[in-house]
Amino acid sequence: LPMGRAIRMGPGYFPMILAGLLGLLGLIVLLTGLTLHPVAEENEAQKIGFRRWPWVPLGLVTLAVVVFGLGIRPLGLGPSMGLAVFLSTLASRRFKLTTALASSFIMVAFSWAVFIKGLGLPLPMLGPWLGGY
Repeated sequence: LPMGRAIRMGPGYFPMILAGLLGLLGLIVLLTGLTLHPVAEENEAQKIGFRRWPWVPLGLVTLAVVVFGLGIRPLGLGPSMGLAVFLSTLASRRFKLTTALASSFIMVAFSWAVFIKGLGLPLPMLGPWLGGY
């Protein structure tokens, strides 16, 4: 989208400013998480410096984003959103199958209501090989 100028903003101006601010906030959160000492949990000694990284949850949340991004066209909004939410709930220590399925269903319904019905975006709910358009 064309950016325009500050005096005559184009359609790409606001999204670019918003993306820059979100990137800055993300960098602040990242640096804060790397430098501050974690609060000690029960039966766990306070660690100095970097704490142990939760690699499995980090990988699952990253995988959920990748699955959504790669699956939105071939699978459609419904299945790709459902898979992404289900994968991200697997990252929780308190994972329960019923909660994960309920969260997935609620997010798919909410996404359909907001993006397809509310905003009128031309996103297929199901991919072409699942009967969508």
